Amino acid sequence: MLNRIDAHRIPASGRTIEAAWRAARQVPPLWPLDSSVTVNPFLGQTGGSLEMAASRLGRVAGMRITMPRSWYAARIRSGEIDDIDLAAALAGASAPGAPKARADLDVGLRAEPPCPTPLPAVAELAAEASGTDWPGFLTERISHWAADYFDMAQALWAAPKGRGAYDSWRDSARFDLSPEIAGLKRFAAFAAHLPETAEQAILDCAGYLGLSDTALEIYFHRLLMSLGGWAQIGRYRLWQAELRDNSDRTLIDLLAIRLVWEKAIFCQYVSSIEDKWRETRKLYAEEIAPSADDILDSVLQEAAEHGAQRRLAAVLAAGQTRPPSGRAKLQMAFCIDVRSEVFRRALESFDPGIRTLGFAGFFGFGVSHRRFASDIEENRLPPQLAPASNTRSCDGSAAMAKLDEAARLGERAARAWGRFRLAAVSSFAFVEAMGPVYVSKLLRNGLGFAKIKLPSDPAPRFDPPLAPASRVAMAEKVLRSMSLTHDFARLVVIAGHGASVVNNPHASMLHCGACGGFSGDVNARLLAGVLNDAAVRAGLAKRGIPVPDDTFFLAALHDTTTDTVMLYEDDQHFATHAEDIEQLKRWFSAAGALTRTERALRLPRRPPATALAHRARDWAEVRPEWGLTGCQAFIAAPRSRTSGRNLQGRVFLHNYVWREDEDFKVLELIMTAPVIVASWISLQYYGSTVAPQVFGAGNKLLHNITGGMGVVEGNGGLLRGGVPWQSVHDGENFVHEPLRMSVVIEAPCEAITKVLARHPDVRQLFDNRWLHLFALDDTGRLAWRYAGRGGWIDAFEHARCEAALELAPR
Repeated sequence: MLNRIDAHRIPASGRTIEAAWRAARQVPPLWPLDSSVTVNPFLGQTGGSLEMAASRLGRVAGMRITMPRSWYAARIRSGEIDDIDLAAALAGASAPGAPKARADLDVGLRAEPPCPTPLPAVAELAAEASGTDWPGFLTERISHWAADYFDMAQALWAAPKGRGAYDSWRDSARFDLSPEIAGLKRFAAFAAHLPETAEQAILDCAGYLGLSDTALEIYFHRLLMSLGGWAQIGRYRLWQAELRDNSDRTLIDLLAIRLVWEKAIFCQYVSSIEDKWRETRKLYAEEIAPSADDILDSVLQEAAEHGAQRRLAAVLAAGQTRPPSGRAKLQMAFCIDVRSEVFRRALESFDPGIRTLGFAGFFGFGVSHRRFASDIEENRLPPQLAPASNTRSCDGSAAMAKLDEAARLGERAARAWGRFRLAAVSSFAFVEAMGPVYVSKLLRNGLGFAKIKLPSDPAPRFDPPLAPASRVAMAEKVLRSMSLTHDFARLVVIAGHGASVVNNPHASMLHCGACGGFSGDVNARLLAGVLNDAAVRAGLAKRGIPVPDDTFFLAALHDTTTDTVMLYEDDQHFATHAEDIEQLKRWFSAAGALTRTERALRLPRRPPATALAHRARDWAEVRPEWGLTGCQAFIAAPRSRTSGRNLQGRVFLHNYVWREDEDFKVLELIMTAPVIVASWISLQYYGSTVAPQVFGAGNKLLHNITGGMGVVEGNGGLLRGGVPWQSVHDGENFVHEPLRMSVVIEAPCEAITKVLARHPDVRQLFDNRWLHLFALDDTGRLAWRYAGRGGWIDAFEHARCEAALELAPR
């Protein structure tokens, strides 16, 4: 059939494979459920503007990446977006053809553009010609195979491991009769003669379909997006491999599999679809350019974000507080997570001697951890990083080793029992014989009395032990990064956070994103142990950080679902601080009650604060807490700039004092690590709100865990990534306001610009406005706005305040 398309030049092999890899990197990764973290779904789009991403994603996925215009119109009517916001957005619009007047916006607001239609692949054209739902059929067959191939020990009869995805699929396809039953003739024979490698298959299929060089990347991207979460799992494998300076071929294999289906369908329907396919190829080859609707929507989005920034500026400017003086009664370091803001504010309200700090919840200890009685390596660090150390919850003693082995045997027996009762042969007999035994447990759990197991392993330790000099260096780096180098209180609490929920496949997404989707207890306990070490303190003193002899560091875990705090008092014993710890517990109890009262007002149906603990244990509760819903901004500044202000649990708070930051190394660390982690969270919630069908995890009520790595809706289909619908919507309205995050830093503009110059990938996020960047002045006022390409303007008057700064690093 090649003679029908020989007028089209067959692409050169190198350019074709390069296009395949470029398309692969447009796909966001999806972490498995046991360590799921929020991911920026626009990772491949940040090299361009929002409107450019809208144009591309409209072609390949049929999605909008802003809210319906009625959403913006409602905010204009309510005053959340005012005339100043609209004028600022119009003034800042630089895309060709952007609206220039308020009247243009008013006209656009009265017309709701339709959701874009993705460019058709061969399967869509064949479905239209034949009446057979070939896209649905491909989804079912590929998902059926992928659930088996990617299985993470959930399946009782698992597929063999260790083979590439293309090889595995090709072997199964040779014996799959489903395509022929559906009407795709001689598919098994076709599969038996496929090329040996995925690259050869891609070259063969792309050439056969007559794709030009300019069409390849968009077409490949379109096919990968049609695979949903399966492609995202492949991108995750590539991400993990690259952290180890390696590579992974899974995404290329998946692309080859999808292309093979395209060729097989094309062979059968070429006479019916050849003309349409020729025209479609031209559409794939067209240059990506935003439409007038894309540009207008981006202006409206900018106006909504300007309104939120204006309100944040007003909160920061109201009632400036003086930095506290004298020795603190308590210092408590929390994760920068937005949920910590509410508890911090409540805790500080009880005594002016209570001072809280914010720092990324892995507390600078990027470790691969093995829990007690487990061989599983848990990466307790941001997903963008590779672990630097190994730790385990075992003290190395013979007695502990014996307990560890006994626990392992118990876990193995439990797994064997679970597999027995689920096996094909025994499951029905098991239910008949043992069902009555489980009645009480089912009733207890179904009525919300399920037991929640809190992290209470033995204290973690480094394995192998860190050298003394390394421990001192780590301690110094962490303390300087959180601007805690002097005036230590008698009691300093290092608080990680986690969430206690049951029957929730996405539970890990409620844990600490900076800890890789696990709770922050391990990292907090590691840091507290290091800082209590006498040798470490002696080393810190030599480096200019004297820690008083009466200062005690204590680890804790803040449960964000119940707002209770668990103290790890048994890790080390300091009898001299017994009274301080008792007072601490009273403060925690009171702060928890205040926090629960505030949070309950935001939950659906406004339950009483006393009901929040029960919601955590309720099997049927789809919203035990809101997680990071509502996140809007990131502030790196002294706590005095934000203390006493109600930021409504919407702001990531990182302690930073720039005058104590030699060479601005801490500023660089903040902008390249915590800011990026927060941006992933913000943009994941954004994507799951504006495009829930593509970037959201779907309806919790329909979820089925598949392969242990993700969820599908119903009994099959594509794997779903992102945030579940119930986490951004209360059943009547959106509870997450999709805004690109505003990053606010108290530091000289020139220092911030130099950091951006050294990190082009970070700078790109701000230049292309996937994040907004502001600088506070010496009074804590939101003074300067980053205008891109090294320039800064007045934050709200939009007057140029200084010339563009030299971007070359000095």
